[in-house]
Amino acid sequence: MAGNTFGQAFRITTAGESHGPGNVVIIDGVPPGIPLSVDDLTVDLDRRRPGQSKIVTQRSEADTPEILSGVFEGHTTGTSLAILVRNQDQRSGDYSDIKDKYRPGHADFTFDAKYGSRDYRGGGRSSARETVARVAAGAVAKKLIAEAFGGRVVGYVQQVGHVVAQVDDPAALTLDDVEKRPDGTPNIVRCPDIAAADRMVELIEECRKAGDSIGGAAEIVATGAPPGLGEPVFDKLKADLAKALFSLPAVLGVEYGIGFGCVTMRGSQHNDLFTAAPQTRGVSNAETDADCGSGDASSSKSPDQARHRVLSPQIVTRSNRHGGMLGGISTGMPIVLRAAVKPTSSLPTEQATVTKHGEPTTISTKGRHDPCLLPRFIPMAEAMVALTLADHWLRWRGQCAAT
Repeated sequence: MAGNTFGQAFRITTAGESHGPGNVVIIDGVPPGIPLSVDDLTVDLDRRRPGQSKIVTQRSEADTPEILSGVFEGHTTGTSLAILVRNQDQRSGDYSDIKDKYRPGHADFTFDAKYGSRDYRGGGRSSARETVARVAAGAVAKKLIAEAFGGRVVGYVQQVGHVVAQVDDPAALTLDDVEKRPDGTPNIVRCPDIAAADRMVELIEECRKAGDSIGGAAEIVATGAPPGLGEPVFDKLKADLAKALFSLPAVLGVEYGIGFGCVTMRGSQHNDLFTAAPQTRGVSNAETDADCGSGDASSSKSPDQARHRVLSPQIVTRSNRHGGMLGGISTGMPIVLRAAVKPTSSLPTEQATVTKHGEPTTISTKGRHDPCLLPRFIPMAEAMVALTLADHWLRWRGQCAAT
């Protein structure tokens, strides 16, 4: 099977299935000297893991990561970083009666068409279980972009069914805004508009009790990314970000900035006008070239020191309909993306289908499944955005930092 690697300078390769022993990721390109521990990984893994609330799958997985290589005395070494997350709560017997049936909405038929066989236990390699490896890698990428340029990636549930959140300034959201309600209790649906969040939970519960599921949309915002990341033709930053999000299970659409809202606009309405912000000077090329490569934790620079050169005075736009990217290259404005996520395909309700021999039959999927994918999708989407930004930062640094 090809296609298990993502990225160039910051490159991840994953392996594992839903009902196998575990999932593993190998990360190449991690600079030396970055502080990293298991605790750094568990924050996002806990946000992704099953069984965390009443509106997600009740499969019980601790998702405790094991760092197998690439870290010594609490810091990355610059060598390949390997992380393993073991599977603990598989119920493979739940799938034995569907091994010859094609589940609507799943990759069962396409796997048979491509490989001539498939792992029917929870979808095997096509299961969202494999995203546990991506989220672990994404935690490392978040550490890198935070140290390199003060980058931050925060996602939230913007919509579930017909319930749409109103968030005035998504770029100002913090992790706590998404994860906690005003009283400090967990925000299980990960929507910072609390009134909308309550309606979302009600709708998800309604669908779960009816043996059904519901789709929605997530918005992911990356702040702190400097201007200049991305390539102008095939490796546009927007193209790689779209691929990153489309590679996640259940994503049916991706847009950035104003997105499809542009279709009714005139150019005079759509253009974001440039202006000069208060002066912000970058560090010299020599300082930047030395960044993230010393291997000495004591010499690590602050996020402001770690930025690559910027225009002086710094150029910004008065609005951000372009979503932080022009010509496939970052502008320094917040990078704003949205992903449409389909309803969960695995349903306990009986549906018509066929067997692999084409014989008509019916199917109802046993097992434990999310009635709505959005709450657990957020850390997955954040991880893929962070991985893309880390990759393009290192690619920029290798090509342009010394010019």
